Amino acid sequence: MTTSTGKADLARLYAGSRARVLALVTGLSEAGQAAPVPACPAWSVRDVLAHLAAIAEDAQAGLLTGPPDDAGTAAQVARFAGQDLARILAAWDCAAPAFGQLIASARLWPAVIDVASHEHDIRGALGVPGARDSEAVTECAGRLLRWLRPAVPLRVIVEDGEFRVGPDDSGPRPCLTLTTTRFEAFRWRMGRRSRAQLAALDWSGDPSPVLGQLTVFGPAATDMIE
Repeated sequence: MTTSTGKADLARLYAGSRARVLALVTGLSEAGQAAPVPACPAWSVRDVLAHLAAIAEDAQAGLLTGPPDDAGTAAQVARFAGQDLARILAAWDCAAPAFGQLIASARLWPAVIDVASHEHDIRGALGVPGARDSEAVTECAGRLLRWLRPAVPLRVIVEDGEFRVGPDDSGPRPCLTLTTTRFEAFRWRMGRRSRAQLAALDWSGDPSPVLGQLTVFGPAATDMIE
């Protein structure tokens, strides 16, 4: 078990991350817009914003049936090809209120996790770290850790509690323990750390049985330093 934060207000979490992204990118220079995003190797900052705007548009239009695949995200980015940053942000502004309502009514955790993850992808690209203890990070990390299904019993200790996942660890075999933070857990669960970085985390024993099961995406092809 872990410290409970109650039933999260998903619309508020989405809106909070969106507001922080807008504060980061409004008025961003052409060089900043074109900055490569290490966490999304094929994308620039502008491409990430196009994806976020298109996700909200597609949801508003009833076209979103689940997280888009690679072809879908590529099409989202291509939709805004040749359009300036103001147009992308205006499209996001237009679609976001209805998307927020849908997120709340349908409990769309993936939408909240997506925007929160990309907030920190953009921060990494621009060299502007921050908001690592935001409510979005706290709640998304908790959700992602609860969804973790390792092959062996695993206890993940974070700064305000712990998560026990995997097979029942009540037998004689000791439980593997990982001591980390919610921010780090959020990032490695979303594939923003390399396999070498995963192995170098603070483990109580050999992590090899679980290294291939820690990430939703990835892991990253190269080390990511944030």
